[in-house]
Amino acid sequence: MKSLNMVLIVQSLKIYNTFEGKKENFTPLDKSHVKIYACGPTVYNYAHIGNARMAVVFDTLVRVLRYSYPKVTYVSNITDIDDKIIDAAKELNVPIGDITQKYTNIYNEDMSKLSVLHPDIQPKATEYIPEMIDLISDLIAKEHAYEKEGHVLFHVPSYLNYGLLSKRNREEQIAGSRIDVAPFKKDPADFVLWKPSNAEQPGWDSPWGFGRPGWHTECSAMSEKTLGLPFDIHGGGRDLTFPHHENEIAQSCCSTADINNPNSYANYWMHNGFVTVDGEKMSKSLGNIILVKDLAESFDGEVIRLALLSSHYRQGLDWNEQIAHQSKKLLDKLYKIYLELSDVKTDPNQNLPDEVRDSLFDDLNTPSAIAYLNKIVKDYKNIKDDQKSSFKSKLLLTSSLLGILQSDPSNWLKLDNDLSGIDSKKVEKLIAERMIAKEVKDFEKADQIRDELDAMGVIIKDSSSGSEWTLKK
Repeated sequence: MKSLNMVLIVQSLKIYNTFEGKKENFTPLDKSHVKIYACGPTVYNYAHIGNARMAVVFDTLVRVLRYSYPKVTYVSNITDIDDKIIDAAKELNVPIGDITQKYTNIYNEDMSKLSVLHPDIQPKATEYIPEMIDLISDLIAKEHAYEKEGHVLFHVPSYLNYGLLSKRNREEQIAGSRIDVAPFKKDPADFVLWKPSNAEQPGWDSPWGFGRPGWHTECSAMSEKTLGLPFDIHGGGRDLTFPHHENEIAQSCCSTADINNPNSYANYWMHNGFVTVDGEKMSKSLGNIILVKDLAESFDGEVIRLALLSSHYRQGLDWNEQIAHQSKKLLDKLYKIYLELSDVKTDPNQNLPDEVRDSLFDDLNTPSAIAYLNKIVKDYKNIKDDQKSSFKSKLLLTSSLLGILQSDPSNWLKLDNDLSGIDSKKVEKLIAERMIAKEVKDFEKADQIRDELDAMGVIIKDSSSGSEWTLKK
């Protein structure tokens, strides 16, 4: 019965394919082994909420795929050679490896807090330099790339399908390129595959001299090496559609894959939308970049994860305190039910609820699945004893695909129980006094009050609408 149900699920799975610009039935290249690649972070700083959204979205997709198929291999890379990394290392006067290893570890730790499962393979760019050199050499041999002044560039006009993924015409391709028009380019749209390094920059020996790969080269080489071509799904943030993913297709189709068939590289393309903060785009100039490590001081990782899933992955997500608090309230209710059902055995024959299947298998509609959880919270008070086993099974199956309810319910609810030991009136009084001190610019007193609250185990979160508090975990 279970296998029949899974076949039905497989047949109904739909995803929005960026390449075709529409929602399509997902048909794997091999039903016994689904392969997916998603572009990971460039590790030169702490992970921000935009990095987290990509990781959470594709982790959820992988969970859904694993519910349906016997084997799924998920690859998500680490970019550990990039000019931003070089600049960061130079500014701090430390070896580049210190920067990349530190922030790779931090990224993985932060994502683990959000219940993001570690990819099956997490390749680092610096581990695949020989494969990149082979790819570039092949493109030169086939006259799709050329060397000039120590650089190797891909000649875009040599690939007639360039622009099909991003739907950009010739003028838009040139305008949207991240690479400045250099005098040694044959065409303004040409992009760098290899560039020279000076004595102070990291580099590797190559047929074109001491240098390092261009950013786009790494994912073509790593995806082919780890998954083989073609593979089923390639994903990442929407900002990668052009030029990064467009360039990947060009590189791979002009080399190992079929130049006349873009699907010979990846069969489906999925992209998640941007994250804004209180309606504004995240940027250093606005000072509104939200780091995962900072959020985790105020909210449990599951709260952050559920908030990131509260908007459909293809749509923009406006991060604000309200969606985090709404997610916390729902999780508290779910954990309370989970605790009350702790002595109830699950039903091993229970399938995923139809409402959840219809939501998640319709292009990963997580808001609809979350609405189902809100519904069963209301239904719980009316269920009978002989329905509890089925109810608990549905709750846990749904939660496992969303990546929530991964903690022990007693531990989760302990935080709320601990609140009873805090004099909340005193906390609120101190916060009010601190706000007054800040208004009159008595920052020394404001800091003293914050220290007093910190000693009580209270964390203060300031925002434009005031200050909120929670307890340290």
